Amino acid sequence: MPALNPGLSHLPDTGPHAHRVLLVDDDESILETLKPVLESDGFSVVSAPSVNQALKCISCQTFDVLVTDLHMPRLGDGLTVVGAMRHANPHAVTLIFSSFPEMQLAADAILKQTDEVVIKPQGVGNLIHAIRERLRKGVSKPRQPIESVADILEREIRATIDDWLSRVDREPELIPVKLDPKERARYLPQLLRTLVRRLRSVPSLGTRASIFSAASRNGMRRQRQGYTPAMLAEESRLLQASIFQTLEKNLQRVDYSVVLESVMAIADELAAQLAQTMASYRTGRKSARSQAPRSAQLERAQL
Repeated sequence: MPALNPGLSHLPDTGPHAHRVLLVDDDESILETLKPVLESDGFSVVSAPSVNQALKCISCQTFDVLVTDLHMPRLGDGLTVVGAMRHANPHAVTLIFSSFPEMQLAADAILKQTDEVVIKPQGVGNLIHAIRERLRKGVSKPRQPIESVADILEREIRATIDDWLSRVDREPELIPVKLDPKERARYLPQLLRTLVRRLRSVPSLGTRASIFSAASRNGMRRQRQGYTPAMLAEESRLLQASIFQTLEKNLQRVDYSVVLESVMAIADELAAQLAQTMASYRTGRKSARSQAPRSAQLERAQL
């Protein structure tokens, strides 16, 4: 009597010692095609049709290999999965399996996070070969520790302030008020520490529950120093540029799984800080105007 599936006895072992692969792609046809091919080659495969499903798998299971698409549905979503895998299992082989030929142009940046980029039209044979080679060699290069955006900014507060001061110095026509560097940057350490706390707590965008004491005091101080509202806005813009420059210098270490959310929170927080600075600036200007007539009256009385 013939076997029900005569080819089954020839399949490689996919038992408990088989390498475990997490396959992530929002194209169901890719999962349905690639999963059995990988299994027939001896891998134990778990498939995930979305980033959220992949993150759930990573949080409760251990894998030797990650194979993920990059575009799910937005370009770059695969790096969220890569970042999560690197946190949970830094020794896992990570591969981007993408149908975008232009990914080869961006390979240098992506390979800071992944071991290899394989283009889908080249076929699954190349993917299986790449997996086998990476497993044989191990992780291709020492992985730098991954840090959150908050940790990077906290570590680089001094460097960020120095970069900001240099930008201000290069814009004398936009910020002509002459100040000692220490006095000009007096409010920044507390402001940046507030930003770091915001990134770690991640409240909803647009939250205005806090009163930013550093920003408030800075508004009053800048009013006395002769700043205009346009100068305040320019300082805030340059600070955002310095913060993003700090992140760019640390791209090899940043956790891509939260970078977009963090960038949005940074922009939102700086806007809130600027609004508080402007409000206290206006309060200081009104106070100065109201005190001017009283001073004139006192002078006349003394005469």
